[in-house]
Amino acid sequence: MNKQTARIMFVVVAAALFGLILTACGGRDTALTVPAGAQAGDLTLEPCKFKWNADEYEADCGTLIVPENRAKADSRLIALPVMRVRATGESITEPIFFLNGGPGGSNMGPKPPALGLANHDFVMAGYRGVDGSVVLDCPEVERARTGVGDDLLSPESRANFAGAWAQCAARLQAEGVDLDGYTIPEVVADLEAARVGLGYERVNLASLSYGTRIAQIYAYLHPDRIYRSGMISVNPPGHLVWEPETIDAQLEYYAQLCAQDAECSARTPDLAETMRNVAHNLPERWLFIPIDPGQVKVVTFVQLFNRGSAALVFDAYIAAEQGDPSGLALMSFLYDLLPSGNTWGEMAAKAFSADYDPSRDYAVEMDPPGSILGSPLSLLEWSTIASWPTQQLIPAELRRVQPSDVETLLVSGSVDFSTPAEFATDELLPYLTNGKQVILAEMGHVDDLGRLQPAAFERLATSFYDTGVADDSLFTYAPMDFGVSLGAPTIAKIVLGIVLLLMAIVGMIIWFIVRRIRRRMVSRRSQSAA
Repeated sequence: MNKQTARIMFVVVAAALFGLILTACGGRDTALTVPAGAQAGDLTLEPCKFKWNADEYEADCGTLIVPENRAKADSRLIALPVMRVRATGESITEPIFFLNGGPGGSNMGPKPPALGLANHDFVMAGYRGVDGSVVLDCPEVERARTGVGDDLLSPESRANFAGAWAQCAARLQAEGVDLDGYTIPEVVADLEAARVGLGYERVNLASLSYGTRIAQIYAYLHPDRIYRSGMISVNPPGHLVWEPETIDAQLEYYAQLCAQDAECSARTPDLAETMRNVAHNLPERWLFIPIDPGQVKVVTFVQLFNRGSAALVFDAYIAAEQGDPSGLALMSFLYDLLPSGNTWGEMAAKAFSADYDPSRDYAVEMDPPGSILGSPLSLLEWSTIASWPTQQLIPAELRRVQPSDVETLLVSGSVDFSTPAEFATDELLPYLTNGKQVILAEMGHVDDLGRLQPAAFERLATSFYDTGVADDSLFTYAPMDFGVSLGAPTIAKIVLGIVLLLMAIVGMIIWFIVRRIRRRMVSRRSQSAA
């Protein structure tokens, strides 16, 4: 059975089983327009309501008008959404400007935590290229992301991916989009325009992952406008590219944790070697279900960002080493089934202009032969992104860490595959005169830091924004849990069982219909003969 047939068989069943709600792709608000006579810097606001859980808050919703490319005097104008959720307390101080992760994701979707609603207004200004009147959607890239043939990371698949980048960029340019206007410094200028329009003298920043890069450049360009800056899962310059040696080091660290865990160490003597053995010897299929090795590696890397999904990955790899690759088949299938939810054009424009190094051979460097996993997502993206036509890199000084006196809190997880804690410790913290780092043991990327111990995280953030002292006293050590209640191999077998059952039911229905038709035909022949 080929890949397409297997995919079709699983789609309906998997969608029904997991209740997939695929609202991440498309569906962004592109209704904003630039009014006639508008000028750069115009900000129109109207009262609105913001719902958070069962509560409703007073807010202001509006539109900010900005130039598409500030380097060009004749640049057209674009519109960005802005929302301000008003503080609920009486001692209101500097607002908190939120900067979400990405690039490729919206800045308008997050829910403000309680810390942002007591003493601080909470402000979200849309990211250019994702939110607002111009969205750099690339359906060409979204189609190409599933790969060509049987391997997502094959040279053929990557060549197709590179072609999709070029096709998307050419189409956007033909539509009048100035791709050189979609850079991080332009985002910072948008935030400044929002700050001025809202009437704030200074602001706090709350940034996540890629958003921390925006915060760093904001603090460098406008240090007098930033009061305090809290960075979660810190991304210093150069690290929009995930390096194989960093991924390997994190896997080795997980292997040490596994060796200290009775259940995990009983299943594998060396977790890192298990990952290496399976990644370098991926089977072609499980039963009749094909396994795309490139898709498995990309899903593996992304799922390693957080400790809960990492445990599922380890469980699937250990099972595969023991002769059961069903979990890997499910990972490959889900990559095909689920859309990326990524605004590819915005990702290309901002990532390329910030971190691309034309002297590097990403195709070779992202897949070294001795690596445990390599860097599969960087191999797919960074070895192909040079086909994006703009060669406009941001200024060299913004591609390096710069000294800063801004009060800054860096929060990192010790098992974060996307933005390891040592990036912040070694590369950024030494440049921060008023910086402090909190490393949370055995926590991963953004979601782990805010979700696993929410009360402790709220205390940490609230104390920092209100007093400048980051109180991490409520955090308690929670060792990595390698156990899974329902792993990918089990889920794969459940899905397969349901598929086979449905096939049997369909077969029985067809047999029953054919049998009735035949009986009727025989009956009619008998009546005619009489």
